[in-house]
Amino acid sequence: MGTVLKQLKSHPALIPLFVFIGGGAGMSVLYLCRLALKNPDCSWDRKNNPEPWNKLGPNDQYKLFAVNMDYSKLKKDRPDF
Repeated sequence: MGTVLKQLKSHPALIPLFVFIGGGAGMSVLYLCRLALKNPDCSWDRKNNPEPWNKLGPNDQYKLFAVNMDYSKLKKDRPDF
């Protein structure tokens, strides 16, 4: 870590590069954590909840970004299992 700080002090133009690369890496880790915890395709508890996608209601939003979609007005169009 000391060599990185020494390089940054001698070349201050590298500071934005480290900031943006670190920010991008941090955001990608946060997005992967969100996918692992919120997505119904990922099952962490197979014994108690083997098919988590069946427990989602028609008005549950699990996508990160939805264009022109109001999930509160959707009706159930599938059978119960």
